[in-house]
Amino acid sequence: MSWRDRLRGLIPDLERPPPIPIRLGPGPNFHIYWAPRFFPDVSVGAEWDAKIGNGPDGWGNQELQHYTAAPQNAFYTPGGHLVIRALANNAANTPEQKYTSARLVSKTTLGRDEGVLTAFITSPCAEGIWPAFWLLPKEPFNWPVDGEIDIAETWNGDRENRTCLHWGQHHEPDKHRVLGTNIPDMHSRPVRYDFAWQQPGGEAGQGRMLWYIDGKAVMKASVPGGTRPLRDMTILLNVAMGGNVCGGKTPSDGYYDMVVHIMYLSSELEGGGWGRFEADWQHDATPHGNTY
Repeated sequence: MSWRDRLRGLIPDLERPPPIPIRLGPGPNFHIYWAPRFFPDVSVGAEWDAKIGNGPDGWGNQELQHYTAAPQNAFYTPGGHLVIRALANNAANTPEQKYTSARLVSKTTLGRDEGVLTAFITSPCAEGIWPAFWLLPKEPFNWPVDGEIDIAETWNGDRENRTCLHWGQHHEPDKHRVLGTNIPDMHSRPVRYDFAWQQPGGEAGQGRMLWYIDGKAVMKASVPGGTRPLRDMTILLNVAMGGNVCGGKTPSDGYYDMVVHIMYLSSELEGGGWGRFEADWQHDATPHGNTY
């Protein structure tokens, strides 16, 4: 083919209008309204309250760990990360020394009637280990009536994230919603988790929620009736060990790190704002999850 023929073939392409640009970054209304600093010159206790001990009934799940406020269980790295470290020493003489970890509760709440909570997390994956990134109402609260929202949790090294919602009375049917997402490399890279909510007027038991993993909407749910306003929710980070959820399995000796690379609360979804939220909510491919 001559160069003239090649040029003639290109003319239709050159005459086509350019593609509409896709906005990948934050929009003009996007802003961050809370972002904890994860550096050693800041005390972990400045932004987080540490729960202590084994809790009633092993934190309700016959968990084995004793939570501490010790720096070996929760600390900031020079690189600007928050580490929740679970330590297993099966030869220890006392239960308090055998399994230790941290359970941190944010001093801030979601604080608004609409917004997005974002975190990049690398999760430990092993038998007997249960890391979690989740929400509970500011204390005091009544569980599960006031609501629980689970954004990221996995157990026993199965590398499946569970997106969950709990409400109502504990033993009532259809008061738990869950959806599993396989993330084979969740233990070796920062996975992005976003939780977006809209609750006009802060009316309890009203509103909509969307969960995202690596930018993809994975579950949607209406806010259940009887739950506390979402603006009252606090942020929890912990690594549990053993118990019912882990099927009675216990961790081998060693340390298990949940690494929070970055976390922030923002005004809207990046790359589309509330228009993207609405589109993802309306999309049939965004599941409601399974109830039980």
